[in-house]
Amino acid sequence: MIWAVALALGTVIAAGTYLLLSRDLLRCLIGLVLFGNGINLLLFTGGRLTSSLPPIIDAGETALAVTANPLPQALVLTAIVISFALMCFSLVLALQIIQLAGSDDVARLRASEPPSQDGIKPALEEPS
Repeated sequence: MIWAVALALGTVIAAGTYLLLSRDLLRCLIGLVLFGNGINLLLFTGGRLTSSLPPIIDAGETALAVTANPLPQALVLTAIVISFALMCFSLVLALQIIQLAGSDDVARLRASEPPSQDGIKPALEEPS
C-alpha cells in the first residue's frame, strides 16, 4: 500500500508541475490545484498510514505507542480549506483576466502589459 501511495504522490505532483509550466492560464490553475493536493498527500503520508489505533493514551502511560500522528492530519485539513479558497479566488481572477484580455495564453497576456520602467522586472523581448 505504501508503494501505491508513493506512486500516486509522484504522479499527482508530476502532473501538477507539468500543468503549472503550461502556457494556458486555466491549465496553470489546474496544475496549482494538483500540486497543492500532492503536497497535502505528502504531509498526510508523513503522519503514518497503517495504524488503526486511536491516538488515546492509556492510564499509567506517558506517550503514545503505535498510533497515527494527528498533527499532520490537522495540518492537511487546514491546507485543504486554504487551497480551496485559493482555487476559488484564482479561478475568478483568471476568468476576469481572460474576459478583459480576450486570451488565455500566458505569453499574450505578458505582451499586453505596459513596458517596464523599473530595473526589477525585465523588459519583454520583441519577437523578430
